Amino acid sequence: MKTIIEPFKIKVVEPIKMTTRSQRGDILKQAGYNLFMVTAENIIIDLLTDSGTAAMSDEQWAGIMRGDESYAGARSFRRFYEKVNEITGYQHIIPTHQGRAAERILFGLLAKSGTYIPSNTHFDTTRANIEYSGGVAIDLVIPEGKDPQSLHPFKGNIDIEQLRDFIRKVDPENIPVCMLTVTNNSGGGQPVSMENIRETKDLLSRYNIPLFLDACRFAENAYFIKTREPGYADKTCQEIAREMFSLADGCTMSAKKDALVNIGGFLALNDEELAMKARNVLIVTEGFPTYGGLAGRDLEAITQGLDEVLHEDYLEYRIRTVEYMGEKLDQMGVPYLKPPGGHAIYLDAKTFAPHIPVHHFPGQAIACELYLEGGIRTCEIGSIMFGKIDPDTGEHVAPPLELVRLAFPRRVYTQSHFDYVLEVIAEVFQKRKKLRGYRFVYEAPMLRHFTARFEQI
Repeated sequence: MKTIIEPFKIKVVEPIKMTTRSQRGDILKQAGYNLFMVTAENIIIDLLTDSGTAAMSDEQWAGIMRGDESYAGARSFRRFYEKVNEITGYQHIIPTHQGRAAERILFGLLAKSGTYIPSNTHFDTTRANIEYSGGVAIDLVIPEGKDPQSLHPFKGNIDIEQLRDFIRKVDPENIPVCMLTVTNNSGGGQPVSMENIRETKDLLSRYNIPLFLDACRFAENAYFIKTREPGYADKTCQEIAREMFSLADGCTMSAKKDALVNIGGFLALNDEELAMKARNVLIVTEGFPTYGGLAGRDLEAITQGLDEVLHEDYLEYRIRTVEYMGEKLDQMGVPYLKPPGGHAIYLDAKTFAPHIPVHHFPGQAIACELYLEGGIRTCEIGSIMFGKIDPDTGEHVAPPLELVRLAFPRRVYTQSHFDYVLEVIAEVFQKRKKLRGYRFVYEAPMLRHFTARFEQI
């Protein structure tokens, strides 16, 4: 098979500032060993997130110039509405400035004290918005999703039996909505099968519980269904996406992922009463319902991005990039969450640095060393992001997985950049026994990973 090349040409470039290990050591110390606090100009390869970091196409930039900035009823909103409706089939489409704003509106209306929101796995802002509104976020991913070495093709699936038992346990009336994250970000960018979405919807329908998708990476999930699930090989990714959305009652979307833009999101649904309430909140917090905190030019860029993301040559290249990284890591013996997901490689921190206990954050140790060694910024997804302190015992309660996510910005880096990343990972892996853990110096009560400060043990 020939090399799958980037299906685009480079028209504009941004210079990268090169730094030395000594300089990076000083920078990291000043940042409190928190990579979120390192300024972007001091990063060589930035794999902190794939959210809002995409390179836009020439057609998207042309859309920026065409943006209609009318306060109400702009033609840019009409184009945006028609594209989202074409992909999802939902009748009520509410733009927001990003995905977490859509989550805030939805859970502000549905979640309250005594309610539970089950999911395959909630990501950080989703969980935070549920908890901020008084609800309890529950993760019910299948057992294979907690095993980094399992090769199950759809490790992002929700466990139907656990979901059924949970509904009976807490009473359906206390579950205002169930969420499925596609792909499952916290679980390694792993996809959810169409069969699992259908089974989830069938189960929820018996109890009159609506199903919403966290659809940030819907196109990547559709591509996995096309390539891994029987019966879908001859369908287009757009047809598969439409089927996915048809099985749910609505979705939240951060357009900063699979809409290939740097800002924006939306809430889409069919429930007219809920949509009316959501628009009322939107007007108070975001803006008029036809712009929702975005400029008309942003709506144009999202519209074009939603078209481009479903091009299958793009999706093939996107997924192949992650597979390529996984193959090279296999050759080096570096442990990572398998099979490779859609938007990132997740290093298995427990196996990478088994001498560091989870309450000393092995993922953070690896992430800091990757920055020191090569100027690469990554993200810990483990006990810092999702760990908690048991209020009764005072002991650390770790999440199932300790991961370091290398999230790939869309259409930003070339293969030589990724080969450099692999070389740095290899160097850190060779001296992994020398890695030391970290402890908190400061942590916020919610979403602590964004602003925490640490010291090395």
